[in-house]
Amino acid sequence: MKLLIIGATGGTGQYVVKQALALGHNVTAFVRNPSNFKISHTNLEVIQGDAMVLSSLQTAMQNQEAVICCLGAPALKAGKLRSVGTGNIIRAMNENGVSRLICQSSLGFGDSAIMLNNASFFIKYFIVPFILRKTYEEHHLQESLIKKSNLNWTIIRPATMDNGPFTGIYKHGFPYTDTSLKLKISKADVADFLVTQLTSTTYQGKITGISY
Repeated sequence: MKLLIIGATGGTGQYVVKQALALGHNVTAFVRNPSNFKISHTNLEVIQGDAMVLSSLQTAMQNQEAVICCLGAPALKAGKLRSVGTGNIIRAMNENGVSRLICQSSLGFGDSAIMLNNASFFIKYFIVPFILRKTYEEHHLQESLIKKSNLNWTIIRPATMDNGPFTGIYKHGFPYTDTSLKLKISKADVADFLVTQLTSTTYQGKITGISY
């Protein structure tokens, strides 16, 4: 499949690129700074661009068949990257006849906020309302844009991500009331699930969490 990966220099995005290439996909990595991107492969093309600039996405989107979006920003610098960038992605996809969008979001807001009931006092009453508030608002706007689009979309909400190893063993499709979840997962396993959705119809037009 001809696959465009947006946010390819991020912690999860780099795993997505490597795993997609390992499965034989033809990958285009959309990056702001190519000098920070060290992956090379015969089936990999690197395109410099900014998701905040529609024209660069319009160029990168040509001849693609699917998009995996791993846009993100530090919690204290949430900005508008997710919402504006995703709006530009949707427009560029529509203009180029690309319909399949798989997007990485996050657990902990909207209907998944119930999962915070078992979180520590510090997380519930300091981290979420103060540190993560703007980030969660961006996730909400991003998901809203995707759900309103006419694309064939899937939204993946990972638990807290770390740099742990790839295991291939994780939970998804769980109710947000599931108290057995560890509420953490490695970036490598999140990437695995994102890439798996390219050939799966299970979560098309749906949102699912992923966690250990």
